[in-house]
Amino acid sequence: MVIPRPRPPRLIRPVRETATVPPPLSGPWAATDRRLDRVDLLPLPEGAVGPEDVLVDPSGRVISGDEDGNLWWWPVDAPAGTRPRLLAETGGRPLGIEADPSGEALIVCDAYRGLLRVTPDGTVHELTGTAPPVHLANNATVARDGTVYFTDSSDRFPVSHWKRDLLEHRPHGRVLAHHPGSGRTEVVADGLYFPNGIALTPDESALMLVETTTHRLLRVELRGGVRVLADLPAYPDNLSAVGDGTYWIALPSPRVPIAERLLPHPRLRQLAALLPDAMQPQPRRYGLVALVDGEGTVRRTLHGPAGNYWMITGVRQHGDQLWLGSLIGSGVARVPLA
Repeated sequence: MVIPRPRPPRLIRPVRETATVPPPLSGPWAATDRRLDRVDLLPLPEGAVGPEDVLVDPSGRVISGDEDGNLWWWPVDAPAGTRPRLLAETGGRPLGIEADPSGEALIVCDAYRGLLRVTPDGTVHELTGTAPPVHLANNATVARDGTVYFTDSSDRFPVSHWKRDLLEHRPHGRVLAHHPGSGRTEVVADGLYFPNGIALTPDESALMLVETTTHRLLRVELRGGVRVLADLPAYPDNLSAVGDGTYWIALPSPRVPIAERLLPHPRLRQLAALLPDAMQPQPRRYGLVALVDGEGTVRRTLHGPAGNYWMITGVRQHGDQLWLGSLIGSGVARVPLA
């Protein structure tokens, strides 16, 4: 089963914003640790691309997806070069992957099917439907009671045209909560600029959240209220909790100067969105992830200036190793933290 891909609006409706100057990668962001240019690669099957997120499940399987709707797994101790085994086929485009509290199933954000539950035998169950409609399920975090908080990044553009959403620069996204007991899905926060990575705080009173468009790290209180913690020097994607009050953020690209300079010029951005993809502002070929605490303070950054593994969209710590996913890569990557 292949889920039909929605057609995006041809014209974007950009708004005038203030230009920004991308800050340099200096201070805590300095490229002193360049280990991301020396990763172990565990490839997808030949021809498959786009392991956007990565998860290590309780049974020791490393799980990721691809742009053709497949979910794959490798043993966590597999040597570099090991090919994966097929776990399931969603027919859509799996993005964020989490384990449910039972440890016996996966929660998958599928860009074309919404929120899914995948059981060990590979059976795929749709959790969300039309209450409210889910347009672009992207990343999730699961509470101890089973509630799934997840980002719905854009109600206007599909994942295949995410650049148009960034060029339009409007708040088309929101955070939703799915309650498995009742099957109810409700809005937690809306008016967000391509909300992407999300993780619960240790006490589950708030959500750590990043917006890709505005390169911001936010704290969303579950009792109401949103606070900006940091303005990042790179565009963020998925986010994962370590468990000690710190969080890894995947940063697919440092901020692109031309894209930031176009913000005061809606007409130019509208024209840019009509150009072939190769002629639009492009992400930098640069590997980058960052570890932050609950106040947004940067604790550590890992770099790959040579871009040997880049467009990093997924990051997950497992013991003393860091696992990485990439929106355009041909496999998942592993790097030691010690």
